Amino acid sequence: MDFVSDALYDGRRLRLLTIIDLFTRECLGICVGQNLRAGDVIDMLNTIAFNRPLPLMLKADNGSEFAGKMLDKWVYERQIKIDFSRPGKPTDNATVESFNGRLRQECLNENWFMSLDDARCKIEAWRVFYNQSRPHSSLGWQTPVEYAQKSAGSEQNDRSNEPVISNNGRS
Repeated sequence: MDFVSDALYDGRRLRLLTIIDLFTRECLGICVGQNLRAGDVIDMLNTIAFNRPLPLMLKADNGSEFAGKMLDKWVYERQIKIDFSRPGKPTDNATVESFNGRLRQECLNENWFMSLDDARCKIEAWRVFYNQSRPHSSLGWQTPVEYAQKSAGSEQNDRSNEPVISNNGRS
């Protein structure tokens, strides 16, 4: 998880929370607002949790939105750990930093955002393109969605070879 800042056409502040799956490189969500707080981080994580299992660990910097009591309570209740990057060391969260660079280069620098709703619409369209149409060299030139589907399929195939235990304890 990380934040990116930009501005609307009229100069008002624009802030984005990006959440990336480090294994599949999928962008699970981008929360767009003017002032994002810990509650917005939790809302985004809850939204993502409707569609996929919660992770065992979150990786984030030491920003107040991530290091505060609200998120600490939320992760504690779900038995999730937070791996905080060292202050001044963005390479500790290199995948998210790389994603944020692509987001800035391919979306934020290429669009004018006339309003908050316009920004949300354009940024979400780019996020869908990034996940579903844009191949990644780190994934063997697959899209994040393709990689996730193949990984899930191979995990199911691995489980199909496990012995099945019936009610009487025999395999």
